Amino acid sequence: MSILVTGGAGYIGSHTVLELLNAGYDAVVIDNLCNSKTESLKRVEEITGKSVKFIKADIRDRAALDDVFANNKIDAVIHFAGLKSVPESAEKPLEYYENNIGGTVNLCLAMRDAGCKKIVFSSSATVYGGDNVSPLREDMPTGKTTNPYGTTKLYIEKILQDTAAADKDWSVCLLRYFNPIGAHESGRIGEDPRGIPNNLMPYIMRVVVGKLPELVVYGNDFDTPDGTGVRDYIHVVDLALGHIKAVEKVLGETGSSIYNLGTGIGYSVLDIIAAVEKAIGRPLPYKFGPRRAGDIDTCFSDPSKAKRELGWEAKRNLEKMCEDTVRWQLNNPDGYGD
Repeated sequence: MSILVTGGAGYIGSHTVLELLNAGYDAVVIDNLCNSKTESLKRVEEITGKSVKFIKADIRDRAALDDVFANNKIDAVIHFAGLKSVPESAEKPLEYYENNIGGTVNLCLAMRDAGCKKIVFSSSATVYGGDNVSPLREDMPTGKTTNPYGTTKLYIEKILQDTAAADKDWSVCLLRYFNPIGAHESGRIGEDPRGIPNNLMPYIMRVVVGKLPELVVYGNDFDTPDGTGVRDYIHVVDLALGHIKAVEKVLGETGSSIYNLGTGIGYSVLDIIAAVEKAIGRPLPYKFGPRRAGDIDTCFSDPSKAKRELGWEAKRNLEKMCEDTVRWQLNNPDGYGD
């Protein structure tokens, strides 16, 4: 079976393509490379010994999508493609709505017209907003998102649910991620963000390889055991394997479903720093700065539904997440290069 992966050259996308190939699927990747590089897919091919069909295309380009479906027998789609910077989304909301929501509608129209009505969507825990108390469950209210990026995820979920409700041939699986970190244990593929990282682990890795002098921990007055924010971090390989289970589900039934992909364990920023220090064998320089607007104290998942219905659960602990991240970064201090 052949799976179309939009945004498949990116961090989570490339790891998912690798696990698709390991599971016996064929992978067709489309990516506009605005925040990724084809080197990731070349390395996936090296690791697996299998080939990936790559097409440089933008999900907003309907003609390009029609060509993809016309020239490839696609059984299902995993949809990662989208802009993902929270602060940038606040500065450029129209660009985020046009790209993420408009692109998804365009993709779904092309899927419908091609008769391919099975999709796994890369959503986010941001759809829960800030009013729910952790652990977060799939049946909790969504909305009250704190930034345009999160709002695009919320709206896309609704668009896909409405589509599945209107046409019983559709099969939709919404995966709400928590905080992906880690890298493939080979050290050959990992996270390679462009510009100054917005997320904690890439920021820490810049300090590890000497590109930044120290880490700034934003806030030490949270209502948590050590005063720093607590989040649910998940190894990217566990996350990728969750997509394989979701693909099995959409291939086997119709309707719409939602799953949290997380560990169910909350780790603080200082927990992460300690685990990285263990992995590198030396102290990590850091200082405290003021809290950022919109940051909540604690956010972690209840992943029991995914275990119960998909037969999936995260297996890799925080130590493994940090060991693999450090191996990737030390082996590739400049990421995938220019």
